[in-house]
Amino acid sequence: MARTVWDSSVGKKTVMAVSGLIMLMYLVAHMIGNLKIFFGPGEFNHYAHWLRTVGEPFMHYEWTLWLIRVVLVVAVVAHAVSAYQLSRRGIKARPGKYVHKKARTSYATRTMRWGGIILGLFIVWHILDLTTGTVHSGGFQEGRPYQNVVDTFSTWYGNVIYIVAMLAVGLHVRHGFWSAAQTLGAGSRTRDRALKIVADVLALLLTAGFIAVPVGVMTKVVS
Repeated sequence: MARTVWDSSVGKKTVMAVSGLIMLMYLVAHMIGNLKIFFGPGEFNHYAHWLRTVGEPFMHYEWTLWLIRVVLVVAVVAHAVSAYQLSRRGIKARPGKYVHKKARTSYATRTMRWGGIILGLFIVWHILDLTTGTVHSGGFQEGRPYQNVVDTFSTWYGNVIYIVAMLAVGLHVRHGFWSAAQTLGAGSRTRDRALKIVADVLALLLTAGFIAVPVGVMTKVVS
């Protein structure tokens, strides 16, 4: 049964929609947590420590955080694989090459495709920068996330990478939220306009909320 659902285009679109909503919920929570940096190093570092102790004593140290990470990895992989297979299926379904060289894919489709690639690369860089410290500038300090964030956004390339990725997040959410709603049956003639407004507001808030952090460091509001 599960294999039959996965093999169908509807099944793949549903997997994309559900996995996308899981990642969206994480993004909202992550953005809110990031904004704690404006309350100072004590507040931000305490929040980072709290993430590792959620569920104690029932859950051991970092178990809840790792559980969240595993769910996110599964969601990202399922989302990417579904998108790729649907894209390949669409290409194979074409009767032949287009006579005109002008792109026939929509702006939204191209944005989702390239935005997804940008975000995939950014996730790898973001983990290597602020989780493992492998590519971190200024010397990664374990247990001092506030200073690590300030170090990252004290470099021009750290700001460029992050801001470009967050703009891609906004566009991805804007198109993806509405598409997911249609796939899951939430859309209708009376609700489509409201869903598009919600998608626009979510995209704007997420983009502004995430970009506020590097802007805060650049303007010395956070230092």
